[in-house]
Amino acid sequence: MHKVTIKDILKATEGELICGNIEDICEDFERDSRLISYGKVYVAIKGENNDGNNYVEQSINNGAQTCIISCNINEKIKDKNIINKIKNNEINIIKVENTVKALQQIATYKRGLYSIPVVAVTGSVGKTSTKDIIASVMSKKYKTHKTQGNLNNHIGLPLTILSLKDEEALVIEMGMNHLGEISKLTNIAKPTLAVITNVGTAHIGNLGSRENILKAKLEILEGLQGDTVIINNDNDLLSKWAKTEKEYNIITYGIKNQNSNYVAKNIKSFEDKSTFELNNEEITVPVGGEHFVYNSLCAIAVGKYFEIPIETIKKGIETFELTKSRMEIIQLKNAATVINDCYNANFDSMKAAIKYIENIKDKRKITVLGDMLELGSYSKEIHTNLGKEIKNVDILITVGNEAKNIAKYAEAKEIIELQNNEEVVNKLKPIISPNDIILFKASHSMNFDEIINKIKEM
Repeated sequence: MHKVTIKDILKATEGELICGNIEDICEDFERDSRLISYGKVYVAIKGENNDGNNYVEQSINNGAQTCIISCNINEKIKDKNIINKIKNNEINIIKVENTVKALQQIATYKRGLYSIPVVAVTGSVGKTSTKDIIASVMSKKYKTHKTQGNLNNHIGLPLTILSLKDEEALVIEMGMNHLGEISKLTNIAKPTLAVITNVGTAHIGNLGSRENILKAKLEILEGLQGDTVIINNDNDLLSKWAKTEKEYNIITYGIKNQNSNYVAKNIKSFEDKSTFELNNEEITVPVGGEHFVYNSLCAIAVGKYFEIPIETIKKGIETFELTKSRMEIIQLKNAATVINDCYNANFDSMKAAIKYIENIKDKRKITVLGDMLELGSYSKEIHTNLGKEIKNVDILITVGNEAKNIAKYAEAKEIIELQNNEEVVNKLKPIISPNDIILFKASHSMNFDEIINKIKEM
């Protein structure tokens, strides 16, 4: 295990040691004072609505051995016991100008201590589930660490790297809302292999065009330690880019584009799994939907790159576990099936989830769809286009002002437009029957988990 000391942190951040021992080892970095326990490092991050510097005293009382702050410590500490600890150098307090920047600098330093495979995954949709499947495949050969949940931003990615211990491989997710963000992340993570799942319309309101989204995703290559990138060849912009790109070794996967290096054939989708064939091998994915076939193809490409045998890769795919709220199957007490895919939403992920549920046979299909956010002036057009994709649903329930455009153009036996989650609960409870399959999908801030938690009681 590669250890980071107070001395290393001071060198990486050019911070000031207020008190403490420069030889002390720092592990288990945490930004939430409520999660601090004995020996952890508390990073006091100042956000838009909350200042972590206000919780330094609480963190020390909870057991923090080291605090990285950007304030005058004398203004924050009133507890006499903590004041004595500071005077006696019993705890480490480091002052920096910007704690977020310091977190990134420390993570950059720690990443430099490891000579291990680092797979970085980005894309408009499918990043988290693809990361999960890749990590499962990699874990069959290496002791593998991965991004937890979707901690994929300028704070989550450094924390992921700082939680590395004796692992032999790292699978890391990179998200963005604007140009320049992945550039920063990739130069911290220094991936040895890059993966781009697709270029869609997520955050198009911020970036202005899909071409700019492609540009943002390609920033992942700036920190790449090597020349290999794996892409979804069925994505129009990525496929076009690959045809003209000469600098990189591009490995492709796809379903429609038969010229891809890895092509899935004879795809069969079921409620709880999918199967497909690749080079006369049958692959089983423990989640339904064509989008998980894409994710699995990507994981196969990664596995083969690291010379993992196909039988081992298949086991990795068959045993992977999804991050919560992504195509999560929940059985209600009355035997109805809920598909919780409400962590986030954009056109491509919505379309994939709808296609999945429409292919389910012998069940009444109910879809509860909410607003997709961060679409700016494109919002009406994208919600309208999604509505046109809905052809085979028994009951469509839309929630929110933007989702009305889905309802307007959808084809369903019954279409219900509602304004809030409480109305959805009241509408669903009397009508849910044992033979129903119910999809919930919306942007995370629509809080659809509230609905699911209430109908779970049925």
